[in-house]
Amino acid sequence: MEFWYTEEWTNKVRFSVKVEKQLFSKKSDFQQVDVFKSEELGTFLTLDGLMMVNEKDEFIYHDCIVHTPMCVNPAIKKVLVIGGGDGGTVRELTRYPQIEKIDMVEIDELVVRASQEYLPITASKLEDERVNLYFEDGVAWVANATSGTYDLIIVDSTDPIGPGEGLFTTEFYENCYRILSKDGILVNQNESPYFAHNAHEMKRAHEKIHRIFPISKVYQAHIPTYPSGHWLFGFASKTLDPLLDAKVDKWQALGLKTKYYNTDLHMGSFMLPTYVKEMLEDAKTIK
Repeated sequence: MEFWYTEEWTNKVRFSVKVEKQLFSKKSDFQQVDVFKSEELGTFLTLDGLMMVNEKDEFIYHDCIVHTPMCVNPAIKKVLVIGGGDGGTVRELTRYPQIEKIDMVEIDELVVRASQEYLPITASKLEDERVNLYFEDGVAWVANATSGTYDLIIVDSTDPIGPGEGLFTTEFYENCYRILSKDGILVNQNESPYFAHNAHEMKRAHEKIHRIFPISKVYQAHIPTYPSGHWLFGFASKTLDPLLDAKVDKWQALGLKTKYYNTDLHMGSFMLPTYVKEMLEDAKTIK
């Protein structure tokens, strides 16, 4: 008998993967955590029935969410990661020797422990000496943090439902602005523009960030296992423009080997399709 994992992208569109076996299943205080093994995608982790990370295409998401801001400011030293329990974002950050401190705030310890056990490809650097791991609420963390603490905040969150809901509010983004240094950068996963419910949340998040940060842009990537495959990230900063201030030569001089990100792609990722541009313009008028 065949075993398939199926995820509902909408009530009329589904995504399925043939599964070899289920490796882990447990409900935490926050969500259902499952790990599966498949021939096509390798090991993958789901939260409340939604694909979060898999061995085959995880590099796309993690390259984009880390190397894009690091190219704009390679001098970043103090980083806050909110969410990111699979560890892939931290893994990429630890490749930069100039980074002195990485605070990772993940509300659900079970996600981290499951990733350490079954997804070492992403979780391998969580024990780096520069990484401080806190199993706490990211919303409360930014509310209580000292102003100007971080050079970079990466919001590596789930969708704006359940545990991730508070990471998409105006108050949260205002606190992120406050605790960033003068050249600080905020990067967030920003949903997909393709299906209506994802696009609605994308527009809501962009509208809030746009009102708070002087510089607010959106960039894109193709991630095959996320709804529609067309995924967006938000880039916001107090002073740095992701295109005008990109330190291409300095980033290239670091000699980092990446599977997805490169500095040509950096520039191109901010060149958005017309329908996405129109959505973002519409978002600015939301009250």
